[in-house]
Order: sequence, then C-alpha cells, then structure tokens
Amino acid sequence: MGMRKNFFLAVMVAGALAGAGAAQEQKQTADETQPQAAAPAPDTSPVTTVNQAIDRIIAREHDEVAVIRHYRPIVETYIQDMKPDKDMGSIPVRDHYFLGQANLSHGVVDNSMLSAKKSKLNDLNPLAHVANYFSSDFVPEGFLQMVFLDTSAFDRQHYQFDYVRREFLGDVRCVVFDITPLPKSGKGRFKGRIWAEDQGYTIVRFNGVYTPVAGINGFNLHFDSWRTNVQPGLWLPTFVFSQESDLQYFRGNHVRFKAQTRLWGYDLKNAHRETEFTDLTVESPDAVQDQAAAQQQDRSPIEMEREWQHQAEVNVIDRMQRVGLLAAPGDVDKVLETVVNNLEVTNNLDIEPDVHCRVLLTSTLESFSIGHTIVMSRGLLDVLPDEASLATMLAQELAGIIVTRPSTDQWGFNDMTNVTTVEAVSRFSFRDDPGQMEMASQKAVELLKNSPYKDKLGTAGLFLKQLDAESKSLQALINPRLGNRVGFYSQLITSAPALDPSKLDQIAALPVGARIKLDPWSDSVELLKAKPVALLSPREKMPFEVTPFMPYLTRYQTGSGAVGSEASKTNLAKKEQQQQPQ
Repeated sequence: MGMRKNFFLAVMVAGALAGAGAAQEQKQTADETQPQAAAPAPDTSPVTTVNQAIDRIIAREHDEVAVIRHYRPIVETYIQDMKPDKDMGSIPVRDHYFLGQANLSHGVVDNSMLSAKKSKLNDLNPLAHVANYFSSDFVPEGFLQMVFLDTSAFDRQHYQFDYVRREFLGDVRCVVFDITPLPKSGKGRFKGRIWAEDQGYTIVRFNGVYTPVAGINGFNLHFDSWRTNVQPGLWLPTFVFSQESDLQYFRGNHVRFKAQTRLWGYDLKNAHRETEFTDLTVESPDAVQDQAAAQQQDRSPIEMEREWQHQAEVNVIDRMQRVGLLAAPGDVDKVLETVVNNLEVTNNLDIEPDVHCRVLLTSTLESFSIGHTIVMSRGLLDVLPDEASLATMLAQELAGIIVTRPSTDQWGFNDMTNVTTVEAVSRFSFRDDPGQMEMASQKAVELLKNSPYKDKLGTAGLFLKQLDAESKSLQALINPRLGNRVGFYSQLITSAPALDPSKLDQIAALPVGARIKLDPWSDSVELLKAKPVALLSPREKMPFEVTPFMPYLTRYQTGSGAVGSEASKTNLAKKEQQQQPQ
C-alpha cells in the first residue's frame, strides 16, 4: 500500500509550465469590470525572409502573453474517458466537467465555480494522479495552461524554428513553423507546430505537447490550442482540444480521453453597459408628462404581484448575463421563440406576458424557466437532432410556466442576485421539484400532441433513448448545474423506433458543439453554418461525444464593406497560393 501511494504522488507533471508560481485567489466584486488591454501596435515593416518572420513571431508572442494576462475569462473543460470498441472504434465510459473563472494575471489560476479547489500540489497537472487502475483525476488548471505556448523562454536560445509552408486557416493566411526545444533548454518547453497570421505575426494556433512528454515525475498531454480575432489586432485564446489515444502509465494500463476547453466572457459587463448608454434617448416634455400621468394611477394587488415577479425575473436574467452565464440576446433566441410560438398557437394559448427564450452558455444538458423566460443550455441545443426534439425540450419548460408557475419571489431583492462570476452557480438554483417535473411532463405531452410536431416525435423519442443509453457513462454532461435535467417521456420512448447504432440514416443525437457558435468577446451566439455531411461509417455518428476544434478563422471587421473587401482579397490570395509551389 505504501508503494502505491508513493506512485500516485509521483505521477505529477513538474515541468508543464516552468517558473509558474502559486497564486492566491482574488475575489472580484459583482460590479468590477475586467481590466482591458489594448493590443500593441503591430510592426508593419515588410517581412521578406524566414529569419525576419521568426523574429516578428517571437516578439509578437511576448506581447500576446502580456495581453492575455489582463483578462479573466470563464473557462469550461469537458473530458470524456474513452475505451476501445470493436464496432464504434472508441466510446466514452466516464466524463468530467469543470467550470471556473481564470485569473491569468497571477500565473494559471482557475477559480472553480462548481466546487472546492484541489490542493496546490496538483496545480498545472492535466492528469494529476491515478485514483485507481481504471479512472483518472483531472485538474482544470492543467488544461487552462494550454492557452500559453511558453511564457518564459520562447526565443531562439531555447527553440529551433523550421519553416514548413504558408497555409490558410479559414480566411486567415498563416506562416507555419515546426518548433523544437534545443538541448538543455529546460522543462516545460513546447514541441510541435505553430501557425502565425501573416500580417501582425500573432500565433493563432499551436499543436503539440510540453516536454519532456514523460519522465520520473509524470507526463504531459497532447493538445491543439486556438486563438480568435475578437477585436482589431487582438487575438485571444478560445478553444483547446486535448487527446490521448493510448497513453501507457503503469503496469500496462492506459489513459484514453478526449477533452474540449472553451473560453468566453472576455468583455464581461462592459459591452452590456455600453449598449444601455447607447440606447438612451431624450424624450420630449410632453411624453414625459404623459408617462407621469399614467404612473399616477393606482395598481391593484394582482398588478403589483405581477410587477414584482417581473422585476425578479429581470434581476436574474440581467445578473446571469453580466457574470457570463447567459448569452447576449440574439437570433438564436428568436429561433427558440418561434418554436414556442408554434406550441402556443396550436394549443390556443394566450400567455401574458409573452414567453421569451435565452441561451445558457455551458455545455451541460439542462433547461429551466425564470418567470416567463425559458433558458436552454448551449450544450443541449448542440446535441438535439431536429426541430421536433427541440420542441420537446421547450414544451417541458413551457408546460412548467403554465402548470406550476415557478415563483421568483426571492429574486425580487437586488442583493439576492448581486453575485460574482465565481459565486453565481452556487447561489442560483432553478430546479423544479419532482412533483413539479411530473406535472409539467404530463402537460408537455399534451402540448406536443396538439402541435405541428405531433407526427415527428419519433426522433425526439430516439434522442431520449440515446440519452438514456449514455446516462451512466456521461453523468457530468447530463446532470444539470442550475436547472432541470432532460425529462424522460415514457410515451415518446415507447413509440420511438428501436435504437440502432449501425444505421447511418438514424441520427439520435449529435456530437458536442454541433450547432452553436459562441463569440468569446461579446458572449453572443449564432447557429453554425456548416454544410450537411454524408456519413461514411457508423463511427462518425458520435452521439454526445467530444470532437476536435477546427474553427474557420476570420479577421475582425467593423463594417460590412470592409468584410466584403477582405473576403475578396482572401479568395484572390488563396487562388494565387494554389497556383504557386509551396
């Protein structure tokens, strides 16, 4: 037993981020704006040689690290432990979920929004220790540190740079280099490939591993890290994909996993306030007098109760957007509201005030209602296969508004919602009790039977069957953090076709991240514009599974004319590159 404990303590990645010291967590007040960092003015002198490009990349990366350290984005990491499967190639057997707010100004600090932190001994370890022969204990800081290539020694004295080619990542033309740590350059150096955009020479993608990969102190994990252009000249970390397909660690045992890390909330609170001030208008004296006269009318107790409930609803929605949990209002909300309207019209419902919809930005599969606002998670929207399945999820919350009328009384007092980003998940809870869920489920089935989706509910039943089949292996994804888990409708499940993973034309659920695109600066969301792809094998169905990130990179533009001009230049450059030898 003693030898076993010693081994577990030894599997520590000591060199993952050399020189990074422990940092104390700083509490951010609810109304504190994040420090903003302007991107340094780029060197616009022409680059004509590989050596000049290398020098520009090194200088720009040092500036980039300094800029990134000014931000406190929300960081979400979702991990799936995998095992080989003879039919599907590999399938998830267990999952892990982390949500926190980064404090990059003091090294790599991930202030958890979910639970108590790990001990400092585990900091910067993606895989901190092995709990037993078949499970792993992941640490979120280890994945967060993958937003940095090398914070202390990215230069010619520590790295060899080998030019590969020019390559487009989306609309952004890049120069590509393979970089290798020089002998005796120290631990925690990066080995892999980098892509630097060819205007400011910012590294926008790096793919590889920190070295040494393995040693007496443990091992590092492979990753693919992306930055996106969120403001003029400003590229910030947005996505990290990490994977190990067959990592041997002890007595022939293996680590197999896939992980996605997302970052958003770089401009928390500021954009919302600027919009409010921009929308202010000066009313005429007559209009002000008319409003004053209207307000002199007394209100009935029922009107006052409704106004109190509405005020509480606004308090919650506003605070959740300010702390980075809710997306900014946008077109995705309108899509959801259209489906809700379809349910209302066909069931002769006239709900006042109108029901609105918003998007929760997390990957967990959950939904809830606050007053007359339905909130559905990005993760749930991502994996739903069609509109009928979406209608089924919305019907559950719409039924809750009709039948159980969830109370918002406690949120009418502003101090109850005046929370920080780190505190929000633990302070807010919108779960219905089992009795409310049962009443809502019965009403939801009634709404669906009278809806335009009544003949298409087989796909919704298939989705629920697939979710039930994965319920033991994907508990972190399925269990809600703020609201209600997906309801299981026995009528829909029993009437649905048999679940057959081998059928290419049966899509019960989509992979994680299949539908929604998130802007990490504004926290706005939109539907992905990906083209439908014909499946070649049942292995490509991947319901609820993690997949790599491959964002279509674009440069930030402020006007539609500039966008068109830039797109034309990009298309011309792509054609020229295809015609020339690399």
